[in-house]
Order: sequence, then C-alpha cells, then structure tokens
Amino acid sequence: MSPTYYSWGAMIQRCANENHIAFFRYAGRGITVCDRWRGEHGFENFLADMGERPEGTTLDRRDNDTGYTPQNCRWATRKEQRANQRQPRKRNSDDAIEQPEVRTQAA
Repeated sequence: MSPTYYSWGAMIQRCANENHIAFFRYAGRGITVCDRWRGEHGFENFLADMGERPEGTTLDRRDNDTGYTPQNCRWATRKEQRANQRQPRKRNSDDAIEQPEVRTQAA
C-alpha cells in the first residue's frame, strides 16, 4: 500500500466508519469527503488532484472546520499541521465548555 493510498483510506475511514476511533472528531463534527474522492474512482480522483504524498508529509485541511476537498487539502509537514490545528476546548470549574483561544501569528 502506497503512502498516498494509506492517507486516502484513512481520510475515508475517519469520515465514514462509525467504529473508527476518530469518527466523532470528523464526521461527528460534520467533516465530510467530497463526492469526487469517494466511490468507484475516488482514489484515482484523489491522486489526480493531490499527487503522490511527498515524504515527510500527511494530509491536512487548510480550514479545519470544513471537509476534505481539492481546494481545502494539501500535503503538509507535522510542523505546518501543528500551526494549523484546532485548539482543544477547555472546561471551567462548573464543567461548562469555554471557547478556545484563537492563536495568531506575529506579522
């Protein structure tokens, strides 16, 4: 199995398999995979749109609140992904969820 195929398959599983450990963080939040990347020719379309996965990268969504589409996905290093990740929600003493802090980069 190629690294590209592995990334495609993992993306599909996170968004379609209710038994996947990360399902609630993806499909459970409304994150979907575009129709072009699903179905009979899904992998071929994914490969045509994204190209082979470069060494040292994994699939990343530019906007973490929207789904997997050619416009929203890129191959990114772990460092690039860390700079783009959602902040976990914090709980206050009353066990209510607080809004996450927004990180900004210095100009």
